Amino acid sequence: MSTPPRRIVMTGVTRGLGRAMLDEFAAGGHIVAGCGRSAAAIEALRPSFAAPHQFARVDVADDMQVGQWARHVLTTLGPPDILINNAALMNTPAPLWEVPAAEFDALIDVNVKGAANLLRHFVPAMIAAGRGAIVNFSSGWGRGTAPDVAPYCASKWAIEGLTRALAQELPQGMAAIPLNPGIIDTDMLRTSFGEEAGQYESPATWARRAAPFLLKLGPKHNGKVLTVE
Repeated sequence: MSTPPRRIVMTGVTRGLGRAMLDEFAAGGHIVAGCGRSAAAIEALRPSFAAPHQFARVDVADDMQVGQWARHVLTTLGPPDILINNAALMNTPAPLWEVPAAEFDALIDVNVKGAANLLRHFVPAMIAAGRGAIVNFSSGWGRGTAPDVAPYCASKWAIEGLTRALAQELPQGMAAIPLNPGIIDTDMLRTSFGEEAGQYESPATWARRAAPFLLKLGPKHNGKVLTVE
């Protein structure tokens, strides 16, 4: 990548798309401050990604934890150039009325409230700096629907609306983008597709295209509904 070094804040950094993007961003000389819910997985990252990269165990659904993490990141690295809300849960495929309330609540807490928590604690510093791109990961199921994944669809449709409204609130020089990453062979996809997920590209292959795409996002993309092609 020929892009100047960027400071990137990213959730869901320990697995799937987040882990693959971390590899690509770090290889390109960019600095990543990432979080995940598993303390063990966070610790496993540190030997491979030394400072100035930094990682923390954070439950994005917990506003207090997000706030504490954000204060540390902003103090040590400053406002991010790119904020990526990647962390998400998928429901066990089932008709909506069969999805337990606790499972539905947990999904909404991470996929929607978690993204809002990150925005609440990072965006003011980005606005004060007068720059930065906010990328909230959506889905094809945030623009269409399918049976047995209604909770996930609801969460990603919410991300689409939240992000496009945020784009109207930001000052010039910034951007908020709802991004459909495409269909990638992740553990999440296998929850709904089963073995058929194996016919799609791996996170590592996807990230080689996606990381340069993300690094090019800027003010001209504010409010645009984008997909990693």
